[in-house]
This record gives sequence, structure tokens and C-alpha cells, in this order.
Amino acid sequence: MNFVVGKRIRKTGELGGSKALILTTVGAKTGKERTNPLSWFDDGSGGWLIIASAAGATGNPGWYHNIRRNPDRIRIEVDGRTVAVDAEQLTGEERALAWKVIGDNPRFAGYQDKTDRVLPIIRLTEKN
Repeated sequence: MNFVVGKRIRKTGELGGSKALILTTVGAKTGKERTNPLSWFDDGSGGWLIIASAAGATGNPGWYHNIRRNPDRIRIEVDGRTVAVDAEQLTGEERALAWKVIGDNPRFAGYQDKTDRVLPIIRLTEKN
């Protein structure tokens, strides 16, 4: 992750006019920690919704594969704190409800229009 981007997110909690967090996962192939800046949306119950858009690319981003491979080793930096999180991919009605929130964002709506795949939506919740 770019140092300047990380510094900006840590300072303002935003990137490109959207709420942002820093996601840390463990590489599916390498086993090394990886960080990614991501926009997030409020899930309405204290969790964070992230979307595996890869800017509308044909495949999912690397961090998505890392979450699936190492679901117990995920944390985020958000609102000035570091939080260990659980990740759940939303499907069916839950995904449809989450998309109503995310799809209002023109950038993400454009990413969905750009690709044939259904963009995965992940709910992150603080570990108990």
C-alpha cells in the first residue's frame, strides 16, 4: 500500500471522498501480511461493508482470496483504532439489502456495470 494513501486514511478516515479503512489480510499464497485501502459502508449494526470490486475487473481482488483462505487472520484500521474482525460474504436478501446502500455510490454502480461477475460484498464485524 502506498505510504501517502495509508497516512491520509489514518488521519482523515477518508479516501477520494468516501469513508475508508485499511484492511490487513494474510496472503493466500505467500502467508505474508498484506494491506489494502478500501472504501467502506455502514452495515447499520456497527459493522463495515466492503466490496470486492477490483474497479470492475473480470476477477476478484487479491484481498478477497486472502480473506477466504485465512478468515481468522483479518484486521482493519478504522476511526483511529485497530480491530480484529470476522468476515462474512453476503448472499441472497442480505446482499440485496447491502447493495441498496453501496449501489447508490456512482463509482461502485459503475464497477458493477463494467463486469459480468456479481461483485462480492463482505460484512466485517468486530471479533468478540
